Amino acid sequence: MPHFTIHYQYDAEPRTHVIELNQPRLSQANAVRHLIELHHGDAENSLLMPDAEATDAEVLEQAEVLKIAKVQVIAKDA
Repeated sequence: MPHFTIHYQYDAEPRTHVIELNQPRLSQANAVRHLIELHHGDAENSLLMPDAEATDAEVLEQAEVLKIAKVQVIAKDA
């Protein structure tokens, strides 16, 4: 199962997150969705989460508002 390393900045701080998924690739927008859920998933205000039907551009725009930036995804086979 592939591991994906996500390098990004959250509130201007460099961070790294590793996830394992049963899929061959992880797009930047899907990585951003995961990061938004990671950092804001327990927020009482569900308006922070992008709509399930949001386009990739809308997800990336929401990430900017939530101070998630410079997202890079690196895949590594397990």
